[in-house]
Amino acid sequence: MTDTEVRDRGGQAGTEPATGAALALHRLSKSYGAVRAVDGLDLTVPRGQTVALLGPNGAGKSTTIGMLLGLIAPDSGHAEVFGMPPERAVRRGLLGAMPQEGGLVSRVTVRELLRFVAGTYAGTHAAPLPPEEVLATARLADIADRWVDRLSGGQAQRVRFAVALAGNPRLLVLDEPTAALDVESRREFWENMRRYAERGTTILFSTHYLEEADEHADRVVVVSRGRVVADGTSREIKRVVALTTVSVTVDGETSWLGRLPGVTAVEVRGDRARLRSSDSDATVLALARAGAVRDLEVAPAALEDAFLALTTEEK
Repeated sequence: MTDTEVRDRGGQAGTEPATGAALALHRLSKSYGAVRAVDGLDLTVPRGQTVALLGPNGAGKSTTIGMLLGLIAPDSGHAEVFGMPPERAVRRGLLGAMPQEGGLVSRVTVRELLRFVAGTYAGTHAAPLPPEEVLATARLADIADRWVDRLSGGQAQRVRFAVALAGNPRLLVLDEPTAALDVESRREFWENMRRYAERGTTILFSTHYLEEADEHADRVVVVSRGRVVADGTSREIKRVVALTTVSVTVDGETSWLGRLPGVTAVEVRGDRARLRSSDSDATVLALARAGAVRDLEVAPAALEDAFLALTTEEK
């Protein structure tokens, strides 16, 4: 493939393939003994998108990411990053990754670690970011001279993010990036990610926090049992499920709620009932006729509702 000289986001010259999607997974499959972790999975992500990869535990997300990064060999199918094998994209500095967990080098400071990582790109096509810029982007400047092995869990996660950024990648892959962060740190992380995405970086992230996917992803891909079961914007996925939540305060016995028209599931907490309905108009009219409810609220389906419906059906 012909490479074109481009001006990278930090103002330095770098190289990057002129054509092709940021990533393409073609019929990827991987088994561990009798367990089929990934089952003929196809996924193409154009440049510049921020994509959330969702799925229950055991859905195949981490295995898929491992094959995308070239860390796991597929049984069949193949992965491409900017039209080339993942290993080549990593060597070129086009692909950066933040694992869910993993040890960091000890007996070095944060600044020393980032300088070392930047130095590993010497002699490649990559144009790594200056360590000071990485420190600022990951909000690590105030602890830059602290020993890496003396950081809190949240601080260590930000260092992993910084290491992923060091090569100035065009594709950033994040596996559960906010798993060890508190609420405030999660908010700060996504502020940083939005700024980074605005530079044109393609981002693929997996998460168990569905609100993160709802708020920060241009596109949501749901996997279950190693296959893609939904792919679209958050709004599109909610619309496919076509469920609405009807909440009411109920006096007395509640088993009758499940027999109302349109109701597919009932959750009762104290005197408050949440009804998932495929026909909210019919459900509300039936509740009104019953005359035994109050504090009625109707809300469109949340991404969590869609996720549960899609992945439950697949089991």
